[in-house]
Amino acid sequence: MDVLFTHSYFLRFDPKEFKAHMPYPPLGTLYAASAARARGYDVALADSMLAESPLHILSALKRHRPKVLVIYDDDFSYLTKMCLTTMRHAAFTMSELAAAEGCIVVVHGSDAADHVEAYLDHKAQFVLCGEAEETLVELLDCLFRSQGSFEEIPGLAFREDGTMRRTAPRKPLQQLDTLPFPAWDLVDIEAYRDMWVRSHGYFSLNMVTTRGCPFHCNWCAKPIYGQVYNTRSPANVVEEMLMLKRRFRPDHLWFCDDIFGLKPGWVEAFSDEVHAREAVIPFKCLARVDLLLRGNTIDALQSAGCKTVWVGAESGAQSILDAMEKGTTVEQIYEATRRLKAAGIRVGFFLQYGYPGETHADIDATLRMLHDCLPDEIGVSVSYPLPGTKFYERVKAQLDEKRNWIDSADLDTLYRGTYSPEFYRSLHTMTHKKLRVWQTYHLLKQLMLKPWRANAPAFRTMAAGIYHLVTLPAVTRNVHRLAQST
Repeated sequence: MDVLFTHSYFLRFDPKEFKAHMPYPPLGTLYAASAARARGYDVALADSMLAESPLHILSALKRHRPKVLVIYDDDFSYLTKMCLTTMRHAAFTMSELAAAEGCIVVVHGSDAADHVEAYLDHKAQFVLCGEAEETLVELLDCLFRSQGSFEEIPGLAFREDGTMRRTAPRKPLQQLDTLPFPAWDLVDIEAYRDMWVRSHGYFSLNMVTTRGCPFHCNWCAKPIYGQVYNTRSPANVVEEMLMLKRRFRPDHLWFCDDIFGLKPGWVEAFSDEVHAREAVIPFKCLARVDLLLRGNTIDALQSAGCKTVWVGAESGAQSILDAMEKGTTVEQIYEATRRLKAAGIRVGFFLQYGYPGETHADIDATLRMLHDCLPDEIGVSVSYPLPGTKFYERVKAQLDEKRNWIDSADLDTLYRGTYSPEFYRSLHTMTHKKLRVWQTYHLLKQLMLKPWRANAPAFRTMAAGIYHLVTLPAVTRNVHRLAQST
């Protein structure tokens, strides 16, 4: 075996995500494995997603006897982009175990890009920086075929004679259609299907149609692609959808692009291609509210099979959106939500509390926006300073030894926020409970107007809403207590 691939995200080490039971294969890792195989290398995958611990790498190393272990984190997963310390230490463990077995260890990911020397200190010989498929295959050519030298490979970091070396950055790939499809055959698809179906009754797989984001939200870290945006053609995307449909029969897709369909006319062309080739699969995606209001984008999404759109609403206070350099307005959030719902598309809001300068009035504005818009789902976080962002530079003098979250539910502000971390954790809980209560109230009004719409899911929603209604006062009192004590 030439190259064994793995990654450092362990679902079991992230309690909130493990409870959700919504695992997706490591898409970025699969792209890298496919690129190496296309170059003629024999590859295998030791998938960490459902593994018990980093020690799983030992059995894979003994089974495959690879010359090179590549710990290649999934650049398309927001969980990987969070640079969680639990996963970092898992990567360190796997790197050290592989080095002890005589492997050359190569690492890649957002966290490795931020902490190159730490990964080299833990037995990695090379760190791939930036978009890395081309960097990886050139490194493998150098290692296996003595083609070129390390110093000539863009996007590479390593130590030579104890000295840290970093080569010139690699320019992002513009023609994404030239990439081979991810190496889906390396994944134990049935293990993923089993968890999804047992927990949710359907099976979802992940795809990506673009790389990067050109917008300037000043808290958003972009260590891999930088300030660029490149896209696959609709025909290329639909070809992969057809392949997944024939081989794995997913009930649903998650397009995990930072922004789905930014290029004018792309969504419309994608919808036409999906119908022309009978490739429709229900999907969810992420979009910006201003782009959703452009032309007939929402109608095209609905026609293509979109069931849910998540948007970065962030805050109901325009002053906070402006401070974030978000480039959107509260009015656009309201209008995009209205139009999506009118098209029968579910809406998810990403919300972010704790941005410097946020007041209690701003928090109230966000809650008011939730009450008015009633999104179907929300994800609540607090502002998280990551290296390479304006936000990080603004608050880094306030950071202590802890500079990353332990897991995705950590919600530690890390810097001196308006309120304590305990306040924001309680606010997170209160926000979820308030939304469920408001959703239940809205559903009850609908059922009173149209009783024939009553069904089992509606009653389950009402039962959950009643639970949240009962427990909400205690959580609300705790939020107010914490606000007053800060």
